[in-house]
Amino acid sequence: MSEELKNNEQVDENNNFIKDFIVEDIAPGGQYYGQKVHTRFPPEPNGYLHIGHAKAICIDFGMAEKFGGVCNLRMDDTNPCKEDIEYVDSIKEDVKWLGFDWADRFYYASDYFDDMYEFAKDLIKKDLAYVCQMSAEEVKQNRGDLIKPAVSPYRDRPIAESLDLFERMKNGEFPDGKMTLRAKIDLASGNFNMRDPVIYRISHSSHHRTGDKWCIYPMYDYAHPIEDAMECITHSLCSLEFEDHRPLYNWVINNLDLPSKPRQIEFARLGINHTVMSKRKLRALVEKGVVSSWDDPRMPTLCGLRRRGYTPNSIRNFCDRIGVSKVNSTVDYSFLEHCLREDLNLNAKRVMAVLRPIKLIITNYPENKTETFEIENNPNKPEDGTRTITFSRELFIESDDFMKEPKKGYFRLFPGNEVRLKSTYIVKCTGCKTDENGNILEVYAEYDPATRGGNTPDGQKVKGTIHWVDSKTALNAEVRLYDNLFTVADPESEDKEFFEYINPDSLEVLRSCKVENSLKDVTAPESYQFMRLGYFCVDNKDSKPGNLVFNRSVSLKQASQVKW
Repeated sequence: MSEELKNNEQVDENNNFIKDFIVEDIAPGGQYYGQKVHTRFPPEPNGYLHIGHAKAICIDFGMAEKFGGVCNLRMDDTNPCKEDIEYVDSIKEDVKWLGFDWADRFYYASDYFDDMYEFAKDLIKKDLAYVCQMSAEEVKQNRGDLIKPAVSPYRDRPIAESLDLFERMKNGEFPDGKMTLRAKIDLASGNFNMRDPVIYRISHSSHHRTGDKWCIYPMYDYAHPIEDAMECITHSLCSLEFEDHRPLYNWVINNLDLPSKPRQIEFARLGINHTVMSKRKLRALVEKGVVSSWDDPRMPTLCGLRRRGYTPNSIRNFCDRIGVSKVNSTVDYSFLEHCLREDLNLNAKRVMAVLRPIKLIITNYPENKTETFEIENNPNKPEDGTRTITFSRELFIESDDFMKEPKKGYFRLFPGNEVRLKSTYIVKCTGCKTDENGNILEVYAEYDPATRGGNTPDGQKVKGTIHWVDSKTALNAEVRLYDNLFTVADPESEDKEFFEYINPDSLEVLRSCKVENSLKDVTAPESYQFMRLGYFCVDNKDSKPGNLVFNRSVSLKQASQVKW
């Protein structure tokens, strides 16, 4: 666990600074005394949500739940160039999957486009906004510095002229970039966000909801406080990069006739190593074919994590335990895995699977005989019952569970050694068969009938227990083993382009695996502990009866710590 995470864990999630602010605000004399706490989660529908968004979701919805309030889900669709209904649907699915519900409180920023336009005209009439004809490059060149104020030759444009030009902007008379509407605040402000920021730009782009009705669109910093106020949000919780934007947020709220005055509170974003969290970079990974799709199990997207086998409980627990901070930090990916491992260790059923099979032939076992054994599904949950497995003369075992010439400390199968086959018999290895290159083709052993089901007559003891699958009833399966997508901890801060740090071994596909027959009818999102191997889930895209596909969710940290 990283030092940053340890520091974060010292922040009790039940007593964080956001909670303290809300307690103060709803107490007698507070600005929201007598009101219900009302938050919102406002993603831009221009990509799929990732693990960083999960933290925001848990904070936004979690704080509302904590105080008996409500939380809205709102699509901040003010940029038509990058938005799509596909992303809207995926966001809804992800939020519901995490276990949160917005009931009938689902909104779009575009619901307020008419209001925003009228509010913008009000600002012009108050001489608090003006139409500027400087290009983006000219604005940049004239933004000044900490000593020199910004400059706009259009700042004193007559109100009537700005109103006329703004109307003509809306009517489509001017091309993209020709004009903007800027708030008239303070060109000498030490906060550059307050140096007459652009609040409307021209964009002749079709919107996924409003079509071609508009060719001017509000900027986020102008639209967001209006959306919050129109929905009577009490606490607008957002990430830390908006802290410097808060004066502009409050300026909009205070200079318009709005139905409420929300309070903006910022918290640190979530960073995780060995991945990227930028939507632009995640989109590039998809578009360049580095990963198969947004839900590729190597992606930090919520749909990718879901496909890999992460559970809502593990992600919510992860978000709770990293805490709420005002300081940006990076969490080890291993801690996210730890939270999943904890959840699955308690809840996942145990089964046997062999990923790299070799044949084990028990030479003294009758050829036509088949036995059945009852095995518990989960030692942590007796209520999950038992399952029946078959046992016969020929089995599959893992190739690394046999060594012709064992190394020191090797306690599995080798000529002359005894092991227990999980839940069945003790067997003694008698030899093997190899091909001309020395590759192991078959392993031979003899079983002791008196050791059935764990019996150990005369104090007989063995040091090793291995898993197996009956060759008569085994099912074929494809198993996908995943590793970090990047070879370095922070691919975004290294000297090279982040694509150059792609891990070529981030995916290994095994197509000749054998799993026990109890898995023949499994469906996603079922997860299992493959004994001694790790936790695996049914792939939610490619797996189907007769073509089983499993994804490794997380390895077993230490087999000795996990109950079989």
